[in-house]
Amino acid sequence: MPAVTSGPPADTLAALVEDARRLAARPGRTILGLTGAPGAGKSTLATALAESLGPEVVALAPMDGFHLDDPILHACGARGRKGAIDTFDDAGYAALLTRLRAQGPDEVVYAPRYDRDLETSVGSALPILPSVPLVVTEGNYLLATTGAWPRVRAALDEVWFLDLDPQVRQARLVERHVRHGEDPARAHERALGPDHANAVAVESLREGATRVVRL
Repeated sequence: MPAVTSGPPADTLAALVEDARRLAARPGRTILGLTGAPGAGKSTLATALAESLGPEVVALAPMDGFHLDDPILHACGARGRKGAIDTFDDAGYAALLTRLRAQGPDEVVYAPRYDRDLETSVGSALPILPSVPLVVTEGNYLLATTGAWPRVRAALDEVWFLDLDPQVRQARLVERHVRHGEDPARAHERALGPDHANAVAVESLREGATRVVRL
């Protein structure tokens, strides 16, 4: 009896690295977006691509650097929804990607970085040289159609949507929250509450991706 298969085969890291290498070989600057629900592995894959291809080939400019600061979220009553689409500076993120698209030969662009331990953004933490051919950016809402998000999508050459089993993804989220200081009960509450709501919103956008990556 033939083996029963459950769907398309998973993408391997080696294959994804080679596909990213081909993007980097295009003339000029290429910007690759990685998106998917919280916990799908976006930052892990972005880091793996950068480490595999090296800093001369890949620079990272993650969306999470544009989290609104906690005092701002507290002031507008949104701290409990941190990570929702309206808790990011979408216009600032779009402006960064537009600038990276048109980066001059003598210009260094500095992107912000999100510190998960401090739960705050660190400005001008990631220098991006004009000689780097491939910029990888990752985040939940690259395919959103409201606010300034369409300008984000317009700056991207390709968007890969990371598809991961929901149970595995939620387990990763719980582990991440615990690793960064949450007690296990609160970590589960976040993973099944705000994180799940954000995941539903992100899943509704997958049709706008140029590729679905199954991990």
